[in-house]
Amino acid sequence: MKLLVINGPNINMLGIREPGIYGKQTFSDLLALLERTAREEGLEIQQFQSNHEGEIVDAIQAAYGKADGIVINPAAYTHTSVAILDALKSVAIPAVEVHISNVDAREPFRQLSYPGMYCEKTIKGLGLEGYRQAILYLKEKYGK
Repeated sequence: MKLLVINGPNINMLGIREPGIYGKQTFSDLLALLERTAREEGLEIQQFQSNHEGEIVDAIQAAYGKADGIVINPAAYTHTSVAILDALKSVAIPAVEVHISNVDAREPFRQLSYPGMYCEKTIKGLGLEGYRQAILYLKEKYGK
């Protein structure tokens, strides 16, 4: 099973950016978690991070016919990007949305998720563990 993990803006700054909200684990820690999970679960995981909306749309479109599932943390684009929502809908690849923090307990504007309107599940507030949970969900539901 091939999964694409997409991270949006500022996720590359984990461990530096607002550790009181996002924790002290770094982006390197996240990449190590993805590699370890792929190895343990017998999956192929491709990681993509960008601070640019169009590049995220391009990565989603490039996954068409190649990925069996998408794990996406759109970060700030969660609340603004109809383009990412439309890209997910256009490729129709099963997707799970992940948020490191509990967005429900944060500012009111963070309550709306455009990409989440397509995703079949959202995992929030579990820190980096949310990525592993999303991967395991996709493997259990769609694994070959």
